[in-house]
Amino acid sequence: MKVIADIILHNGTIQTQDDDYPMARAVAISGNRILSIGSDRDILGLASKHTQVMDLGNRLVLPGFTDTHFHFYEWALNYDSIDFSKVLSFKEMEEIVSKKALALGRGNWVLGQGFNESDWPEKKMPDRHALDRIAPNNPVCIWRCDLHLAVANSLGLKLAGIGPTTPDPKDGMIEKDESGHPTGVLRELAGNLIRNVLPKLSRKAVLENMQKAIGDSHGLGLTSIHDIRLMGGLDGADALKAWQTLWQENKLHIRCHVALPGEMTDQAIDLGIFTGFGDDLLRIGYLKFFSDGGMGARTGWMTQKYLDAEYGMPLTPVADIEKAALKADQAGLSVMVHAVGDRANKEVIAMFQRIESKGQTLCKIPHRIDHVQMVLPEDLERLSTLKNMAVSCQPNNLSLDISMIDTCAGPRGKYAYNLKSILKNGIPLMLSSDAPVADPNPLAGIYSAVTRKRMNHTPKKGWYMDQALSVEEAVKAYTITPALVSGTGDQLGSISKDKLADLIVLDQDIFKIDPDRIADTRVDLTLFDGRIVYER
Repeated sequence: MKVIADIILHNGTIQTQDDDYPMARAVAISGNRILSIGSDRDILGLASKHTQVMDLGNRLVLPGFTDTHFHFYEWALNYDSIDFSKVLSFKEMEEIVSKKALALGRGNWVLGQGFNESDWPEKKMPDRHALDRIAPNNPVCIWRCDLHLAVANSLGLKLAGIGPTTPDPKDGMIEKDESGHPTGVLRELAGNLIRNVLPKLSRKAVLENMQKAIGDSHGLGLTSIHDIRLMGGLDGADALKAWQTLWQENKLHIRCHVALPGEMTDQAIDLGIFTGFGDDLLRIGYLKFFSDGGMGARTGWMTQKYLDAEYGMPLTPVADIEKAALKADQAGLSVMVHAVGDRANKEVIAMFQRIESKGQTLCKIPHRIDHVQMVLPEDLERLSTLKNMAVSCQPNNLSLDISMIDTCAGPRGKYAYNLKSILKNGIPLMLSSDAPVADPNPLAGIYSAVTRKRMNHTPKKGWYMDQALSVEEAVKAYTITPALVSGTGDQLGSISKDKLADLIVLDQDIFKIDPDRIADTRVDLTLFDGRIVYER
Protein backbone atom coordinates (compact mmCIF):
# COMPACT_ATOMS: atom_id res chain seq x y z
CA MET A 1 0.00 0.00 0.00
CA LYS A 2 1.32 3.43 -0.96
CA VAL A 3 1.94 5.64 2.07
CA ILE A 4 0.62 9.18 1.61
CA ALA A 5 2.42 12.14 3.15
CA ASP A 6 0.73 14.31 5.77
CA ILE A 7 3.10 17.24 5.13
CA ILE A 8 5.37 17.98 2.18
CA LEU A 9 7.97 20.73 2.10
CA HIS A 10 9.29 21.33 -1.43
CA ASN A 11 11.34 23.81 -3.46
CA GLY A 12 13.79 24.07 -0.58
CA THR A 13 17.51 23.87 0.09
CA ILE A 14 17.64 20.92 2.46
CA GLN A 15 20.97 20.40 4.23
CA THR A 16 20.22 17.01 5.72
CA GLN A 17 23.37 16.44 7.86
CA ASP A 18 23.21 12.89 6.49
CA ASP A 19 26.51 12.02 4.78
CA ASP A 20 24.77 9.41 2.61
CA TYR A 21 22.31 11.97 1.19
CA PRO A 22 23.60 15.45 2.09
CA MET A 23 21.31 17.61 -0.08
CA ALA A 24 17.68 17.42 -1.18
CA ARG A 25 14.96 19.67 -2.55
CA ALA A 26 11.91 18.23 -0.78
CA VAL A 27 10.89 16.19 2.24
CA ALA A 28 7.72 14.22 2.95
CA ILE A 29 6.44 13.57 6.48
CA SER A 30 3.98 10.90 7.57
CA GLY A 31 2.88 10.92 11.18
CA ASN A 32 5.93 11.80 13.25
CA ARG A 33 8.44 10.29 10.81
CA ILE A 34 10.25 11.40 7.70
CA LEU A 35 8.69 9.41 4.90
CA SER A 36 11.13 10.35 2.16
CA ILE A 37 13.56 12.99 0.92
CA GLY A 38 14.51 13.72 -2.67
CA SER A 39 13.61 15.84 -5.69
CA ASP A 40 10.48 17.97 -5.91
CA ARG A 41 9.03 15.67 -8.54
CA ASP A 42 9.54 12.49 -6.53
CA ILE A 43 8.28 13.89 -3.24
CA LEU A 44 5.25 15.73 -4.65
CA GLY A 45 4.19 12.38 -6.07
CA LEU A 46 3.50 11.29 -2.47
CA ALA A 47 0.79 13.94 -1.97
CA SER A 48 -2.94 13.42 -1.79
CA LYS A 49 -5.73 15.96 -1.55
CA HIS A 50 -5.31 15.79 2.24
CA THR A 51 -1.57 16.51 2.25
CA GLN A 52 -0.40 19.90 3.49
CA VAL A 53 2.00 21.07 0.78
CA MET A 54 4.32 24.01 1.48
CA ASP A 55 6.48 25.79 -1.11
CA LEU A 56 9.66 26.88 0.67
CA GLY A 57 10.75 29.40 -1.93
CA ASN A 58 14.28 27.94 -1.85
CA ARG A 59 14.69 28.60 1.88
CA LEU A 60 17.17 26.59 3.93
CA VAL A 61 15.97 23.53 5.86
CA LEU A 62 17.98 21.97 8.70
CA PRO A 63 17.34 19.33 11.35
CA GLY A 64 15.94 20.80 14.57
CA PHE A 65 18.68 22.17 16.81
CA THR A 66 19.76 20.49 20.06
CA ASP A 67 21.10 22.53 22.99
CA THR A 68 23.17 20.16 25.11
CA HIS A 69 23.76 22.55 28.03
CA PHE A 70 20.65 24.53 28.93
CA HIS A 71 19.59 25.33 32.51
CA PHE A 72 16.05 25.10 31.26
CA TYR A 73 14.29 24.52 34.57
CA GLU A 74 16.14 27.51 36.05
CA TRP A 75 15.17 29.57 32.99
CA ALA A 76 11.52 28.69 33.54
CA LEU A 77 11.63 29.42 37.28
CA ASN A 78 12.90 32.93 36.53
CA TYR A 79 10.77 33.52 33.46
CA ASP A 80 9.37 36.78 34.87
CA SER A 81 12.56 38.18 36.41
CA ILE A 82 14.68 40.98 34.91
CA ASP A 83 16.76 39.96 31.90
CA PHE A 84 19.97 42.00 32.00
CA SER A 85 21.50 40.41 28.90
CA LYS A 86 20.85 43.48 26.76
CA VAL A 87 21.50 46.07 29.48
CA LEU A 88 24.48 48.08 28.26
CA SER A 89 25.61 50.06 31.31
CA PHE A 90 25.67 50.25 35.10
CA LYS A 91 23.36 53.26 34.90
CA GLU A 92 20.82 51.38 32.78
CA MET A 93 20.92 48.50 35.29
CA GLU A 94 20.08 50.94 38.08
CA GLU A 95 17.16 52.40 36.13
CA ILE A 96 15.67 48.99 35.35
CA VAL A 97 15.96 47.71 38.94
CA SER A 98 14.37 50.92 40.26
CA LYS A 99 11.44 50.65 37.83
CA LYS A 100 10.92 46.97 38.66
CA ALA A 101 10.87 47.73 42.40
CA LEU A 102 8.22 50.42 41.91
CA ALA A 103 6.14 48.11 39.73
CA LEU A 104 6.27 45.21 42.20
CA GLY A 105 5.54 47.34 45.27
CA ARG A 106 7.22 47.71 48.64
CA GLY A 107 8.61 44.55 50.24
CA ASN A 108 8.54 42.27 47.19
CA TRP A 109 11.69 40.62 45.87
CA VAL A 110 13.35 42.16 42.81
CA LEU A 111 15.28 39.47 40.95
CA GLY A 112 17.31 39.54 37.76
CA GLN A 113 19.98 37.66 35.88
CA GLY A 114 22.49 38.25 33.11
CA PHE A 115 24.47 41.41 33.91
CA ASN A 116 27.98 41.59 32.48
CA GLU A 117 29.92 44.41 34.09
CA SER A 118 33.02 43.65 31.99
CA ASP A 119 31.23 45.02 28.91
CA TRP A 120 29.73 48.07 30.64
CA PRO A 121 31.53 51.37 30.00
CA GLU A 122 31.81 51.91 33.77
CA LYS A 123 33.47 48.45 34.28
CA LYS A 124 31.84 48.55 37.70
CA MET A 125 30.53 45.63 39.77
CA PRO A 126 27.25 46.36 41.60
CA ASP A 127 27.25 46.11 45.40
CA ARG A 128 24.68 46.36 48.18
CA HIS A 129 25.11 50.13 48.49
CA ALA A 130 24.22 50.71 44.84
CA LEU A 131 21.19 48.42 45.09
CA ASP A 132 20.12 50.05 48.39
CA ARG A 133 20.05 53.47 46.72
CA ILE A 134 17.79 52.38 43.88
CA ALA A 135 15.53 49.95 45.75
CA PRO A 136 15.64 50.77 49.48
CA ASN A 137 12.26 49.19 50.24
CA ASN A 138 12.64 45.90 48.38
CA PRO A 139 14.92 42.92 48.85
CA VAL A 140 17.04 42.65 45.68
CA CYS A 141 19.30 39.97 44.25
CA ILE A 142 20.76 40.00 40.76
CA TRP A 143 22.96 37.31 39.21
CA ARG A 144 25.93 37.86 36.93
CA CYS A 145 25.63 36.34 33.44
CA ASP A 146 27.74 33.31 34.39
CA LEU A 147 25.57 32.44 37.44
CA HIS A 148 28.72 32.12 39.53
CA LEU A 149 28.22 35.47 41.28
CA ALA A 150 25.19 37.22 42.75
CA VAL A 151 24.76 40.65 44.32
CA ALA A 152 22.16 41.39 46.99
CA ASN A 153 21.14 44.60 48.73
CA SER A 154 21.02 45.08 52.50
CA LEU A 155 17.41 43.96 52.86
CA GLY A 156 18.06 40.85 50.78
CA LEU A 157 21.14 40.02 52.85
CA LYS A 158 19.15 40.49 56.07
CA LEU A 159 16.35 38.17 54.96
CA ALA A 160 18.98 35.53 54.06
CA GLY A 161 20.65 35.90 57.46
CA ILE A 162 23.91 37.19 55.98
CA GLY A 163 25.85 39.55 58.24
CA PRO A 164 29.38 40.34 59.44
CA THR A 165 29.65 37.09 61.42
CA THR A 166 28.17 34.79 58.79
CA PRO A 167 30.78 32.21 57.75
CA ASP A 168 31.38 31.31 54.12
CA PRO A 169 29.24 28.33 53.15
CA LYS A 170 30.85 25.23 51.69
CA ASP A 171 32.00 25.99 48.12
CA GLY A 172 31.00 29.62 48.42
CA MET A 173 32.35 33.02 49.44
CA ILE A 174 30.64 36.01 51.06
CA GLU A 175 32.68 39.03 50.04
CA LYS A 176 33.29 41.47 52.93
CA ASP A 177 34.73 44.97 53.08
CA GLU A 178 37.60 46.17 55.27
CA SER A 179 35.25 46.62 58.23
CA GLY A 180 34.04 43.04 57.92
CA HIS A 181 30.59 43.87 56.56
CA PRO A 182 29.21 42.03 53.49
CA THR A 183 29.56 44.01 50.27
CA GLY A 184 26.56 42.20 48.79
CA VAL A 185 28.72 40.15 46.40
CA LEU A 186 28.15 36.41 46.82
CA ARG A 187 30.38 34.01 44.93
CA GLU A 188 29.50 30.45 43.90
CA LEU A 189 27.26 28.62 46.43
CA ALA A 190 26.99 31.64 48.70
CA GLY A 191 24.23 32.69 46.30
CA ASN A 192 22.16 29.73 47.52
CA LEU A 193 21.74 31.52 50.85
CA ILE A 194 19.51 33.89 48.90
CA ARG A 195 17.81 31.16 46.87
CA ASN A 196 16.86 29.38 50.10
CA VAL A 197 14.67 32.29 51.28
CA LEU A 198 13.04 33.27 48.00
CA PRO A 199 9.28 32.73 47.74
CA LYS A 200 8.52 29.46 45.96
CA LEU A 201 6.50 29.39 42.76
CA SER A 202 3.45 27.16 42.83
CA ARG A 203 3.66 23.86 40.96
CA LYS A 204 1.09 25.17 38.50
CA ALA A 205 3.09 28.36 37.84
CA VAL A 206 6.30 26.38 37.26
CA LEU A 207 4.64 24.11 34.71
CA GLU A 208 3.02 27.07 32.95
CA ASN A 209 6.41 28.81 32.75
CA MET A 210 8.00 25.66 31.35
CA GLN A 211 5.37 25.47 28.62
CA LYS A 212 5.93 29.13 27.75
CA ALA A 213 9.67 28.53 27.63
CA ILE A 214 9.20 25.49 25.37
CA GLY A 215 7.18 27.69 23.00
CA ASP A 216 9.96 30.28 23.02
CA SER A 217 12.46 27.51 22.24
CA HIS A 218 10.51 26.46 19.15
CA GLY A 219 10.87 30.01 17.87
CA LEU A 220 14.64 29.57 18.12
CA GLY A 221 14.61 26.29 16.21
CA LEU A 222 15.19 24.11 19.28
CA THR A 223 13.55 20.70 19.25
CA SER A 224 15.82 18.96 21.80
CA ILE A 225 17.56 20.08 24.98
CA HIS A 226 19.66 18.72 27.78
CA ASP A 227 18.33 20.31 30.98
CA ILE A 228 21.37 20.80 33.22
CA ARG A 229 21.53 21.15 36.99
CA LEU A 230 23.05 24.01 38.95
CA MET A 231 25.67 23.40 41.60
CA GLY A 232 24.37 22.19 44.94
CA GLY A 233 21.66 19.98 43.53
CA LEU A 234 18.79 22.01 44.96
CA ASP A 235 16.73 21.72 41.78
CA GLY A 236 17.39 18.06 40.98
CA ALA A 237 14.28 16.26 42.24
CA ASP A 238 11.90 19.15 41.49
CA ALA A 239 13.12 19.46 37.89
CA LEU A 240 12.73 15.73 37.20
CA LYS A 241 9.23 15.74 38.69
CA ALA A 242 8.22 18.72 36.57
CA TRP A 243 9.43 17.13 33.34
CA GLN A 244 7.66 13.90 34.24
CA THR A 245 4.43 15.81 34.87
CA LEU A 246 4.58 17.44 31.43
CA TRP A 247 5.22 14.01 29.91
CA GLN A 248 2.30 12.42 31.79
CA GLU A 249 -0.06 15.22 30.73
CA ASN A 250 1.01 15.02 27.05
CA LYS A 251 2.33 18.58 27.27
CA LEU A 252 5.99 17.77 26.61
CA HIS A 253 6.64 19.24 23.17
CA ILE A 254 10.42 19.20 23.23
CA ARG A 255 12.81 16.27 23.59
CA CYS A 256 14.62 16.46 26.91
CA HIS A 257 17.52 14.68 28.56
CA VAL A 258 17.19 15.60 32.25
CA ALA A 259 20.49 15.80 34.10
CA LEU A 260 20.69 14.80 37.76
CA PRO A 261 22.91 16.50 40.35
CA GLY A 262 26.03 14.63 41.34
CA GLU A 263 24.71 14.76 44.90
CA MET A 264 22.11 12.16 43.81
CA THR A 265 24.66 9.59 42.62
CA ASP A 266 23.95 6.97 45.26
CA GLN A 267 20.18 7.43 44.98
CA ALA A 268 20.29 7.04 41.21
CA ILE A 269 22.42 3.89 41.46
CA ASP A 270 20.12 2.40 44.11
CA LEU A 271 17.10 3.07 41.87
CA GLY A 272 18.83 1.28 38.99
CA ILE A 273 18.31 4.10 36.51
CA PHE A 274 20.88 4.78 33.81
CA THR A 275 21.74 7.49 31.32
CA GLY A 276 19.54 7.19 28.25
CA PHE A 277 16.66 5.52 30.10
CA GLY A 278 13.32 6.79 28.79
CA ASP A 279 11.60 7.31 25.45
CA ASP A 280 11.79 9.64 22.45
CA LEU A 281 10.53 12.58 24.53
CA LEU A 282 12.05 12.23 27.98
CA ARG A 283 15.27 10.52 29.01
CA ILE A 284 17.55 10.43 32.03
CA GLY A 285 20.64 12.45 31.23
CA TYR A 286 23.97 12.85 32.97
CA LEU A 287 25.07 13.16 36.57
CA LYS A 288 26.44 16.71 36.86
CA PHE A 289 29.57 17.60 38.85
CA PHE A 290 31.48 20.86 39.30
CA SER A 291 35.27 20.97 39.43
CA ASP A 292 35.55 24.77 39.56
CA GLY A 293 33.65 28.03 39.12
CA GLY A 294 33.80 30.72 36.46
CA MET A 295 36.43 33.12 35.19
CA GLY A 296 34.08 36.10 35.54
CA ALA A 297 33.85 35.48 39.28
CA ARG A 298 37.61 34.61 39.27
CA THR A 299 36.71 31.18 40.61
CA GLY A 300 37.69 29.22 37.50
CA TRP A 301 40.67 27.06 38.61
CA MET A 302 43.84 28.10 36.78
CA THR A 303 47.42 26.87 36.38
CA GLN A 304 48.66 30.48 36.55
CA LYS A 305 47.35 33.41 38.55
CA TYR A 306 44.77 35.72 37.08
CA LEU A 307 46.20 39.13 36.27
CA ASP A 308 43.87 40.62 38.89
CA ALA A 309 43.28 37.72 41.31
CA GLU A 310 44.73 34.46 42.60
CA TYR A 311 44.37 30.99 41.02
CA GLY A 312 40.62 30.61 41.37
CA MET A 313 39.30 27.64 43.29
CA PRO A 314 38.43 23.98 42.97
CA LEU A 315 34.84 23.63 44.12
CA THR A 316 34.41 19.88 44.53
CA PRO A 317 37.71 18.09 45.16
CA VAL A 318 38.59 16.02 42.10
CA ALA A 319 39.13 12.99 44.33
CA ASP A 320 35.50 13.26 45.48
CA ILE A 321 34.24 13.60 41.89
CA GLU A 322 36.34 10.61 40.87
CA LYS A 323 34.94 8.42 43.65
CA ALA A 324 31.36 9.19 42.59
CA ALA A 325 32.11 9.08 38.86
CA LEU A 326 33.73 5.65 39.12
CA LYS A 327 30.64 4.25 40.87
CA ALA A 328 28.43 5.88 38.24
CA ASP A 329 30.58 4.55 35.39
CA GLN A 330 30.12 1.01 36.67
CA ALA A 331 26.34 1.51 36.97
CA GLY A 332 25.70 2.89 33.47
CA LEU A 333 25.30 6.49 34.61
CA SER A 334 27.33 8.83 32.41
CA VAL A 335 28.76 11.90 34.10
CA MET A 336 29.36 15.43 32.96
CA VAL A 337 31.89 17.64 34.73
CA HIS A 338 31.91 21.44 34.67
CA ALA A 339 35.50 22.52 34.00
CA VAL A 340 36.32 26.14 33.08
CA GLY A 341 39.92 26.93 34.05
CA ASP A 342 42.94 25.20 32.51
CA ARG A 343 43.89 23.61 35.87
CA ALA A 344 40.36 22.23 36.24
CA ASN A 345 40.45 20.76 32.74
CA LYS A 346 43.91 19.27 33.33
CA GLU A 347 42.79 17.53 36.52
CA VAL A 348 39.43 16.36 35.14
CA ILE A 349 41.02 14.89 31.99
CA ALA A 350 43.52 13.01 34.17
CA MET A 351 40.61 11.77 36.27
CA PHE A 352 38.80 10.37 33.22
CA GLN A 353 42.05 8.72 32.09
CA ARG A 354 42.20 6.87 35.39
CA ILE A 355 38.53 5.85 35.19
CA GLU A 356 38.84 4.61 31.60
CA SER A 357 41.98 2.64 32.42
CA LYS A 358 39.93 0.41 34.73
CA GLY A 359 37.92 -0.82 31.73
CA GLN A 360 34.77 -1.48 33.75
CA THR A 361 32.30 0.95 32.22
CA LEU A 362 28.67 0.03 31.65
CA CYS A 363 27.93 3.45 30.12
CA LYS A 364 26.52 3.32 26.60
CA ILE A 365 26.67 7.11 26.32
CA PRO A 366 30.05 8.93 26.57
CA HIS A 367 31.04 10.92 29.60
CA ARG A 368 31.40 14.68 29.03
CA ILE A 369 33.42 17.67 30.05
CA ASP A 370 31.36 20.83 29.77
CA HIS A 371 32.68 24.33 29.03
CA VAL A 372 36.35 23.37 28.46
CA GLN A 373 36.68 27.14 28.46
CA MET A 374 40.43 27.38 28.90
CA VAL A 375 42.49 24.31 28.09
CA LEU A 376 46.14 23.75 27.22
CA PRO A 377 47.10 22.00 23.95
CA GLU A 378 48.79 19.08 25.70
CA ASP A 379 45.63 18.42 27.70
CA LEU A 380 43.47 18.35 24.58
CA GLU A 381 45.87 15.80 23.14
CA ARG A 382 45.42 13.64 26.26
CA LEU A 383 41.64 14.02 26.03
CA SER A 384 41.72 12.85 22.41
CA THR A 385 43.16 9.48 23.49
CA LEU A 386 40.05 8.62 25.54
CA LYS A 387 37.46 6.43 23.80
CA ASN A 388 34.35 7.31 25.79
CA MET A 389 34.40 11.13 25.97
CA ALA A 390 32.75 14.17 24.41
CA VAL A 391 32.66 17.88 25.18
CA SER A 392 29.96 20.54 25.17
CA CYS A 393 31.11 24.13 24.63
CA GLN A 394 29.21 27.42 24.64
CA PRO A 395 30.24 29.86 21.90
CA ASN A 396 27.69 32.44 23.04
CA ASN A 397 29.65 32.72 26.28
CA LEU A 398 32.65 33.66 24.14
CA SER A 399 30.82 36.78 22.94
CA LEU A 400 30.20 37.72 26.60
CA ASP A 401 33.69 36.88 27.81
CA ILE A 402 36.09 38.60 25.41
CA SER A 403 36.61 41.71 27.55
CA MET A 404 36.66 39.74 30.78
CA ILE A 405 39.26 37.24 29.55
CA ASP A 406 41.45 39.98 28.08
CA THR A 407 41.36 41.69 31.49
CA CYS A 408 42.00 38.72 33.74
CA ALA A 409 44.10 36.41 31.53
CA GLY A 410 45.76 38.68 28.97
CA PRO A 411 47.68 36.78 26.25
CA ARG A 412 46.70 33.44 27.79
CA GLY A 413 43.28 34.12 26.28
CA LYS A 414 44.64 32.23 23.26
CA TYR A 415 43.81 29.04 25.18
CA ALA A 416 40.16 30.02 25.64
CA TYR A 417 37.31 28.60 23.56
CA ASN A 418 39.67 26.45 21.48
CA LEU A 419 36.82 24.99 19.43
CA LYS A 420 38.87 24.28 16.31
CA SER A 421 41.58 22.50 18.27
CA ILE A 422 38.95 20.29 19.90
CA LEU A 423 37.74 19.19 16.46
CA LYS A 424 41.27 18.78 15.08
CA ASN A 425 42.00 16.42 17.97
CA GLY A 426 39.04 14.28 16.92
CA ILE A 427 37.01 14.97 20.09
CA PRO A 428 33.22 14.95 19.57
CA LEU A 429 32.16 18.60 19.90
CA MET A 430 28.65 19.66 20.83
CA LEU A 431 27.70 23.33 20.96
CA SER A 432 25.22 24.75 23.43
CA SER A 433 24.14 27.98 25.10
CA ASP A 434 24.42 27.59 28.89
CA ALA A 435 21.19 29.62 28.96
CA PRO A 436 20.15 31.62 30.90
CA VAL A 437 23.86 32.44 31.22
CA ALA A 438 23.87 33.37 27.52
CA ASP A 439 21.37 33.77 24.70
CA PRO A 440 19.71 30.38 24.00
CA ASN A 441 19.46 31.16 20.26
CA PRO A 442 21.52 28.51 18.38
CA LEU A 443 21.95 30.89 15.44
CA ALA A 444 23.65 33.36 17.75
CA GLY A 445 25.85 30.49 18.92
CA ILE A 446 26.74 29.57 15.33
CA TYR A 447 27.56 33.24 14.65
CA SER A 448 29.84 33.37 17.71
CA ALA A 449 31.61 30.12 16.82
CA VAL A 450 32.20 31.21 13.23
CA THR A 451 33.07 34.90 13.68
CA ARG A 452 34.39 34.90 17.29
CA LYS A 453 32.85 38.33 17.77
CA ARG A 454 30.51 39.99 20.21
CA MET A 455 26.93 40.53 19.10
CA ASN A 456 27.86 44.12 18.16
CA HIS A 457 30.34 42.66 15.59
CA THR A 458 33.47 43.57 17.56
CA PRO A 459 36.37 43.04 17.38
CA LYS A 460 36.19 43.73 13.68
CA LYS A 461 38.61 40.93 12.72
CA GLY A 462 37.40 38.51 15.37
CA TRP A 463 39.15 37.17 18.48
CA TYR A 464 41.83 34.46 18.09
CA MET A 465 40.43 33.50 14.70
CA ASP A 466 42.61 30.41 14.39
CA GLN A 467 39.98 28.79 16.62
CA ALA A 468 36.97 29.77 14.48
CA LEU A 469 34.69 27.03 13.15
CA SER A 470 33.18 26.83 9.69
CA VAL A 471 29.40 27.11 9.42
CA GLU A 472 29.29 23.43 8.48
CA GLU A 473 31.20 22.44 11.62
CA ALA A 474 29.02 24.60 13.87
CA VAL A 475 25.77 23.25 12.43
CA LYS A 476 26.90 19.66 12.94
CA ALA A 477 27.70 20.50 16.56
CA TYR A 478 24.07 21.60 17.07
CA THR A 479 22.47 18.70 15.16
CA ILE A 480 23.96 15.33 14.25
CA THR A 481 26.82 15.27 16.78
CA PRO A 482 24.55 15.70 19.85
CA ALA A 483 22.33 12.92 18.54
CA LEU A 484 25.24 10.54 17.97
CA VAL A 485 26.82 11.32 21.36
CA SER A 486 23.48 10.94 23.17
CA GLY A 487 22.73 7.57 21.64
CA THR A 488 19.83 8.81 19.50
CA GLY A 489 21.63 9.11 16.17
CA ASP A 490 19.40 6.45 14.62
CA GLN A 491 16.35 8.64 15.34
CA LEU A 492 17.48 12.26 15.34
CA GLY A 493 20.11 14.73 14.18
CA SER A 494 19.62 14.51 10.43
CA ILE A 495 16.82 14.74 7.89
CA SER A 496 16.82 11.10 6.87
CA LYS A 497 14.20 8.58 5.85
CA ASP A 498 12.40 7.01 8.85
CA LYS A 499 13.92 9.38 11.42
CA LEU A 500 11.74 11.50 13.68
CA ALA A 501 10.46 14.58 11.87
CA ASP A 502 12.11 17.44 13.75
CA LEU A 503 13.24 20.14 11.34
CA ILE A 504 13.38 23.89 10.85
CA VAL A 505 13.16 26.40 8.00
CA LEU A 506 15.34 29.54 8.09
CA ASP A 507 14.81 32.88 6.36
CA GLN A 508 18.45 33.04 5.18
CA ASP A 509 20.93 30.47 3.96
CA ILE A 510 23.58 30.67 6.67
CA PHE A 511 25.99 28.67 4.49
CA LYS A 512 26.01 31.43 1.86
CA ILE A 513 25.47 34.79 3.59
CA ASP A 514 28.13 37.01 5.15
CA PRO A 515 28.87 35.36 8.52
CA ASP A 516 28.23 38.70 10.25
CA ARG A 517 24.55 38.27 9.30
CA ILE A 518 24.11 34.80 10.81
CA ALA A 519 22.89 36.08 14.18
CA ASP A 520 20.19 38.08 12.38
CA THR A 521 18.79 34.95 10.75
CA ARG A 522 15.30 33.99 11.88
CA VAL A 523 13.48 30.69 12.13
CA ASP A 524 10.43 30.77 9.85
CA LEU A 525 9.06 27.33 10.68
CA THR A 526 9.67 24.61 13.27
CA LEU A 527 8.31 21.08 13.00
CA PHE A 528 8.50 18.88 16.07
CA ASP A 529 7.50 15.23 15.99
CA GLY A 530 5.89 15.77 12.59
CA ARG A 531 3.77 18.75 13.70
CA ILE A 532 4.15 22.44 12.98
CA VAL A 533 4.76 23.97 16.41
CA TYR A 534 6.03 27.40 15.32
CA GLU A 535 5.46 29.56 12.27
CA ARG A 536 6.74 33.11 12.03
